[in-house]
Amino acid sequence: MPDRDASMDVIQREFTRFARRARQKAAQLHPELSLVAHSMLDHMDKNGSCHAADLAGHFLLDKSTVSRQIAMLEAEGLLVREPDPDDHRKQILKASEKGLDLLTGANRRRRASFERRFTHWGDADVAQLAAYLRCYNAADDD
Repeated sequence: MPDRDASMDVIQREFTRFARRARQKAAQLHPELSLVAHSMLDHMDKNGSCHAADLAGHFLLDKSTVSRQIAMLEAEGLLVREPDPDDHRKQILKASEKGLDLLTGANRRRRASFERRFTHWGDADVAQLAAYLRCYNAADDD
């Protein structure tokens, strides 16, 4: 019977290693952006638009951190702000065309990196990893 404590130690160590590699790869794949800024821009793209408070809530960040990231993205021309038609005190944030182009290129490079990493994996193994990751991440939704 597998030792659950030993397995949990391995999982923790491997996820830490994964996170470290993800940060390193992020810097290589899109050196123009921090991992946080890229994640925020990607979130805006996936949702069409959002408010700064949405970003803070989604990423569990304080408003000042989000504000700095938004300012940097805006200064780089990667996002645009529009008045919220429902509440003029708020602004809607959207990825700009330049931001979308940057995301497209970064996502293409990231996908190619994953393809290389999984070259020797069978389709069933890749599907099983995908299922395990969905299950793992779904636990955060509870």
